[in-house]
Amino acid sequence: MTPQYGGGSLADVLPSVAGALSVPNEHNLLGLPPASRYAVLLLDGLGWNLLRRNADAAPYLSSLLPTGRSLTAGVPSTTAVSLTSLGTGLPPGAHGIVGYTSIVPESGALLNALSWDAPVDPRRWQPHGTVFDRIAAAGVATRNVSKARFDTSGLTAAAFRGSAHRGADTVEDRLDATRFASREGSSSLVYVYDSQLDYTGHNQGSESWQWRKELGAADLFAQRVRSALPRDAVLVVVADHGMMDVAPEDRVDLDAEPALTDGLRLIGGESRFRHLYCFDGAEADVLAAYRERLGDDAIVLSRAEAVARGWFGSVEDRVSPRLGDVIVAALGQISLVASRRYPHEAGLIGLHGSLTEDEMAIPLLVDAG
Repeated sequence: MTPQYGGGSLADVLPSVAGALSVPNEHNLLGLPPASRYAVLLLDGLGWNLLRRNADAAPYLSSLLPTGRSLTAGVPSTTAVSLTSLGTGLPPGAHGIVGYTSIVPESGALLNALSWDAPVDPRRWQPHGTVFDRIAAAGVATRNVSKARFDTSGLTAAAFRGSAHRGADTVEDRLDATRFASREGSSSLVYVYDSQLDYTGHNQGSESWQWRKELGAADLFAQRVRSALPRDAVLVVVADHGMMDVAPEDRVDLDAEPALTDGLRLIGGESRFRHLYCFDGAEADVLAAYRERLGDDAIVLSRAEAVARGWFGSVEDRVSPRLGDVIVAALGQISLVASRRYPHEAGLIGLHGSLTEDEMAIPLLVDAG
């Protein structure tokens, strides 16, 4: 699936909200209804296909499907990349967060963009202003409701600066924060984030009864968010990616196959979308080894080939070295784990990151009250 940057991607949501809020010089590409108050609820891991297949478990969200549409996530279809595209309105090649993990070219270390575990200044790593910045500068009360620990995270600084963070660790806290923030000022934007569906999918699988039960809880939460808003506010529900399940026998363990680690200095990305960083001169051999091993189950490209396909949008010079020398996007129902390097990741069931429709297609659902 091709990312629709500038034509129906997650990066187009907040600029369209800004346009609907009458922020000057913002284009409402997605045709959202004009209003003075907006809430954007992101349900982590709620793919378009997953919602449609399980519509009976989510009566409120599924009631919005007839007037909703699908968008695409960016590439890779993973949380840190998607949240930054949402917050900045930019594709990954511009904002520079290009994977769950990616190399810091200056040090050769890997940066985990969710935990922000390398000594990297997020404002230098992602120097562009955010859509939140622009909306707040126009006088709109702009708030970000998520877990308290995210207030000081590098990802929040990179993706959501310009919004005032409201730490809320329980459902009731999030609803109270949303209720209050949505009534501030003469106009307002509240961004609300919930991660439980993604957590359940990773650990139990997106085809499990546990996932369907969690979808029901997410559906009730979305309905309660709507009820917490002023009647004239508009609620937009989106996601950062979808998900697919991979059985243990379909995991390709890079650490168990020397031919797949020869020539590599670092393995980045995640199991459905790998950034492979090669020793000098080894790129051609790594390309050949992965193409031979994976065949039609993956697209294996050089950095230049992936950039030329537009996977990351227009790639800025400072961002290009963060991309793998070789990039592997899984197409078949496989995962590329590295059991010794990343044992926790090797045990996950529900996965995402690549370019299949199940991973890339996300909902845009609008409830104007």
